[in-house]
Amino acid sequence: MAKRVYFAFHYQDVIDFRANVVRNHNFAEGVKAAGYYDHSIWEDAKKTSPSALKKLIDAELEYTSVTVVLIGSETWARRWVRYEIFESLKRGNRVFGVHINSIRGKDQQTKLSGPDPFNNLAIEFDANGITARPVEWKNNGWFYSTDSDAYALKSQPHPFKGQSKRLTEWCRTYDWVHGGGYENFNSWVGA
Repeated sequence: MAKRVYFAFHYQDVIDFRANVVRNHNFAEGVKAAGYYDHSIWEDAKKTSPSALKKLIDAELEYTSVTVVLIGSETWARRWVRYEIFESLKRGNRVFGVHINSIRGKDQQTKLSGPDPFNNLAIEFDANGITARPVEWKNNGWFYSTDSDAYALKSQPHPFKGQSKRLTEWCRTYDWVHGGGYENFNSWVGA
């Protein structure tokens, strides 16, 4: 049975075609690529309100079991990618990242790898290990997420009671070109 995959990305990487290489390779073909938004839908949602955009993302995450973060140059700084990551973890999705700057863009150039968004995000566990609270690195400090709320953990209590852990502790990253994405994406997803 195919896994339902949600792709989180910075829209510039769609324009440059890097995100499309991953989203449209053999595995993704025929699978609803939740997380891909028609530009006009995306723009309409952004113009409406942040709550409308959250509802759109939440609806697209429904029935998915894996979230793939396509990591380009500015993905780490995108507010809605952070929301997509935290909401994916909250619902229990397997979350991992794929560096895509090694893919040749429409200009036939590659770029240096972008910063790992998982390094700038963390989960703070309460003293009982029952509640998790999303935390983001910004303005040279750690702050509670203003978009994602604290939530009760599904498997309780968590062993990191009273601690904060960066998402790099459990969210792996791969490189599409150097990691052989065409051949290995199925195993990364856990298909």
